[in-house]
Amino acid sequence: MTTPNGATTVRFRSSDAECDAWFFPGAESSAFETAGRRPVVVMAHGFAGTKDSGLAPYAERFAAAGLAVFAFDYRGFGLSGGEPRQEISLERQADDYRAAVAVAKEQPGVDPERIILWGVSQSGGHALTVAADRTDVAAVIAVVPLVNGLAAGRIAYAQVGGAAIARSTATAVASSVARRLGRAPKMMRVVGEPGDVGAALTSPGYLESYRAIAGPSWRNEVDASVGLEIGSFRADKFAARVNAPVLFQIADFDAVAPPHAASKTAFKASAEVRHYPCDHFDIFAGNEFFEPCVAHEISFLTRHLASNTSDVEAAAR
Repeated sequence: MTTPNGATTVRFRSSDAECDAWFFPGAESSAFETAGRRPVVVMAHGFAGTKDSGLAPYAERFAAAGLAVFAFDYRGFGLSGGEPRQEISLERQADDYRAAVAVAKEQPGVDPERIILWGVSQSGGHALTVAADRTDVAAVIAVVPLVNGLAAGRIAYAQVGGAAIARSTATAVASSVARRLGRAPKMMRVVGEPGDVGAALTSPGYLESYRAIAGPSWRNEVDASVGLEIGSFRADKFAARVNAPVLFQIADFDAVAPPHAASKTAFKASAEVRHYPCDHFDIFAGNEFFEPCVAHEISFLTRHLASNTSDVEAAAR
């Protein structure tokens, strides 16, 4: 695919695979600079997402405001290498995020002690996990974050019922067993129409919303064994260990990432909280709430990290 304007491609190692990233050095003039160096925003997508599926508009706005940006794909997804493909391991993804941070710190013009972790949906939880106990993280932005897998499971149960959950669990177990025996895994669609028992996300309008942002490297399939992983996802446990300003952006009608769980976690993180009267995908470009969402992010970073706020606000417009 085409690299976004102003970005270069960076390949980096994470464990046994090579990951693919975009690096935006940011606008030539930056009020965020200190001694010639500026903060870098490290970005990753959510559940089975790829960086070419809606991250570029955010990255471009950050770059225009004078921030460096490093957006990457997890192992096994998008343009990154790694086997198996389309398998979500929460532990491996957090390790990929840490590897991306290490490489982002080495990019030209970057201040290695002012890292900004940005995540959306599931990666919003990863951002909290990775930020915990670090002294080089200057800010965290969690956008419609998934922070508690059990809470997400309760929402799913209410939407599709116990029979559908039981079928999904059985498929997840079958896929996990197949992997261990060296056989092909059981795959499921990432997103489908309401009532699609073979898809993970089936709320009304979600298929159309995902197709609107999907890039050429995105695939509408994921290893069904992820169903055994999500329940143990507890990014909320790390919130109190983040030693940096945190912004939570919560969609009040979110049918994927429970708003109440995000609100409780934001309290633990002493976070600034912004609420939006919308659903999960409405914060991406092309939807009503993208502009207020990105504007709040730049305002948050300006207040905490910029030396000349008027210059940043002018560049962001």
